[in-house]
Amino acid sequence: MESRTLGNYQVLEPLGSGGMGEVYKARDTRLNRLVAIKVLRGDLSASATGRQRFIQEAKAASALNHPNIVTIYDIFEYDGMDCLVMEYIAGKTLHALIPRQGMPWNEALPIAVQVAEGLRKAHSAGIVHRDIKPSNVLVPGSGPVKILDFGLAKLAESEALAADDNTRTAGPVTQAGAVVGTVSYMSPEQAQGKPVDSRSDIFSFGSVLYEMLTGRRVPARFGRRHDGRHPAQRPRAACLPRLAARAVAHPVQVPSEKSGRPLAGHGRRETVAGGCG
Repeated sequence: MESRTLGNYQVLEPLGSGGMGEVYKARDTRLNRLVAIKVLRGDLSASATGRQRFIQEAKAASALNHPNIVTIYDIFEYDGMDCLVMEYIAGKTLHALIPRQGMPWNEALPIAVQVAEGLRKAHSAGIVHRDIKPSNVLVPGSGPVKILDFGLAKLAESEALAADDNTRTAGPVTQAGAVVGTVSYMSPEQAQGKPVDSRSDIFSFGSVLYEMLTGRRVPARFGRRHDGRHPAQRPRAACLPRLAARAVAHPVQVPSEKSGRPLAGHGRRETVAGGCG
């Protein structure tokens, strides 16, 4: 598709591909700016569910205006292809940046804080991402970290979350009991196909933070919380604040529905950054 024109966009080069389609670097010939265009896979274009999920991604991300969430510019159909236009950001995914031994905490923390801020914005708008993972976090050479790919997002029926922090899907995009997302980062309830809310994203965020600092994925133990009988891998960094160390050692603990405690990752960043020992 290189050098092809899609409406007002000139395709320049491929950037990558995923489960829903391929992403290309392109130039907006009207505004003379670089953009990224996601083109829905042909087999999904023929599927009502695939197209609805594609449109849902556009609605979810475009409803959010935040420096840590990718900006959606346009959605259109061209020559039978469904296309999503978003801001182009030169950088690498977090997945490509995590070394085998894990990242030093002082490099990981600024990235993690920005991901948490983006999630806080989405959750306050009633949107649950449902696929937080390192490959969906883009780290540019300069500028803010971006959360990508809202293709599995849940949309609330109102602009803000209800008091019980539950959200509902905007339409029947997935069947009841269907498992969507990436297994290695799923919360237990998501892996079991149960209804999820913003706490599921916090679980996934904790799994990402664990991988950032250890270089390893959280062992999959769906259906139960970490109980201490399976010691977690600790970061190899010689200097790590105690609060961050506890968070990484127990990344899969989430508040119960009845606890009413604040969600992890949505505060106390100054304490985490406060020092070592």
